[in-house]
Amino acid sequence: MPALADWIAAYERAWASNDPDEIRALFTPDALYFTTPFREPWRGRQDIVDGWVDRKDEPGGWTFEWQPLLDTPELAIVTGTTSYRDPSQAYSNLWVLRLAEDGRCREFTEWWMAHSQE
Repeated sequence: MPALADWIAAYERAWASNDPDEIRALFTPDALYFTTPFREPWRGRQDIVDGWVDRKDEPGGWTFEWQPLLDTPELAIVTGTTSYRDPSQAYSNLWVLRLAEDGRCREFTEWWMAHSQE
């Protein structure tokens, strides 16, 4: 789990900064990033950076808690909760990460579901 925890910590830093170099460092050159499971993915690091920055969250506007469901050298499955401050909204997350030998992600797929506002 230390490698996964390190990767998630780096992801959170990139999420907080929206720095293209930090985003790029998370992924292999030919990585795929599925923003939803069945939509066409962002392909390659530059496409991932462009898509991320185009849809960025503002720094300090969210919190993220996570736990691993599966953690192997090649595959990790993570559940999490993202809570946004303004507007106030929480989401349940499921991430599937296919990892390269060097620890970078070669395929990332995310599912998210809004919590009820009732």
